[in-house]
Amino acid sequence: MNASRRLLSAAAATLLVVTVVGAGGPPEAVTEPPVDAPAASADDPTEVGWRLLASLNYRTGEPSEELAALAGKLVKIPGFTVPLEDWASTATEFLLVPYVGACIHTPPPPPNQLVYIEMDEGKRAKLDGWNPVWVEGVLEIELTESVYGYVGFTLSGQRVYPYDS
Repeated sequence: MNASRRLLSAAAATLLVVTVVGAGGPPEAVTEPPVDAPAASADDPTEVGWRLLASLNYRTGEPSEELAALAGKLVKIPGFTVPLEDWASTATEFLLVPYVGACIHTPPPPPNQLVYIEMDEGKRAKLDGWNPVWVEGVLEIELTESVYGYVGFTLSGQRVYPYDS
């Protein structure tokens, strides 16, 4: 670093210290939400991650307390779709898995990492196993057999849409 850059960096650091100390310390945190922030609704789905789903002991069927509290509730889970019919681009039923390619040409994940989705009557989901999606619906904790083996969860699918973090 040349001398003028060092001098400029030192001056900026000094200015920052003088500004924070001279102002009586850092500003206090704002605790009120912004006016335009949407309020959470009781109808909003609870986001469920794969780590929480993995807390199901699939050998005994016992879920963790946090997971058990979500049974019968509206949730949304991120993941990748796996059609239960070969080459299906839309479906009324499919699997949701935590990573691309699960169940295809490899041993399937354990049951606590598979969700069987059955869409609500009259709804079809667009399936694209290469891109992640959110699936919203009512979660049930129950061992179900699929063509890929046992699945630890079922979800009555209400909505499937592209994942955006």
